[in-house]
Amino acid sequence: MTQLTLHEDPVSGNCYKIRLVAAQLGIALERRAYDILKGETRTPAFLAGIDANGRIPVLQIGDRFLPESNAACLYLAHGSALVPDDRFDHADMMRWLFWEQYSHEPNVATLRFWRRYVGEGNLTPAQRALVPGKEQAGAAALALMDRHLAAHAWFAAGRPTVADLVLYAYTHVAAEGGFALPAYPAVTTWLARVAALPRHVTMDA
Repeated sequence: MTQLTLHEDPVSGNCYKIRLVAAQLGIALERRAYDILKGETRTPAFLAGIDANGRIPVLQIGDRFLPESNAACLYLAHGSALVPDDRFDHADMMRWLFWEQYSHEPNVATLRFWRRYVGEGNLTPAQRALVPGKEQAGAAALALMDRHLAAHAWFAAGRPTVADLVLYAYTHVAAEGGFALPAYPAVTTWLARVAALPRHVTMDA
């Protein structure tokens, strides 16, 4: 079997997504940790050998490298029950993956990173100017999720899919970015539902 290696920062939700999918499918991953705050993904060796963009996660598949967290999740889940066969359900799952990267992660994840790991006092003036907009957009994303989950147990296909695992990763730690999760009761119920799935792993596992 091809060796799978996850190049990651263990505190990153984008990296955690991949571990969630792998755990649900019983797929073993070798893990190599990097500290992005220390610039460990910006070294010449990393840029030349792993990802020229200097970002993680990167899923290494034998001697090939696949960046972008949602792409890596789909690679692992290909052919499994986490990816619907039905044409509409498959597209519906994909739209949540696109939405997560466009509307959810840039706001919820960015504020978590700034507030927990960088510190608001260390933000640049340009970053501080972006905070109110990201708070508003992050709250809107959580509210949209809450409306959907008030009527559906899962995000697509009526069962757990890659969309649920991808959205769980940063949503379950949204409070670290300043978002009040109790304000979204359907989201909090869904978070518990995802955490109760067989083979679930926590972020610090």
